[in-house]
Amino acid sequence: QVQLVESGGGLVQAGGSLRLSCVTSGRTFGTLTMGWFRQAPGKKRDFVAAINWSGRNPYYTDSVKGRFAISRDNAKNTVYLQMNTLKPEDTAVYYCAADRGGSSDYTSIYAYDYWGQGTQVTVSS
Repeated sequence: QVQLVESGGGLVQAGGSLRLSCVTSGRTFGTLTMGWFRQAPGKKRDFVAAINWSGRNPYYTDSVKGRFAISRDNAKNTVYLQMNTLKPEDTAVYYCAADRGGSSDYTSIYAYDYWGQGTQVTVSS
């Protein structure tokens, strides 16, 4: 049993920044691959970023490269998503996810075993 609790969403103007946090409990955090996904109204849940246990292999979808940064602090059981230069098209519910192992395609929702409740990010023009 793993629980993920997200925070940090909100309303921001285009060009602004937000930092999302996801605190994990119930399992050893340091062994988990962590991911961020987002889902806009009427659309599917899409991959944003992922990071492995070491924190040295971040991976991003093309639309956020150079603007977003995923990181983790294993001592705090927390993964972060720093979002800079936000655009209106970034508006979505953002979800934190955890993989306990056994999957290889970390851009797929099916790679992840646990999910947070989501946090709303709204970027105004």
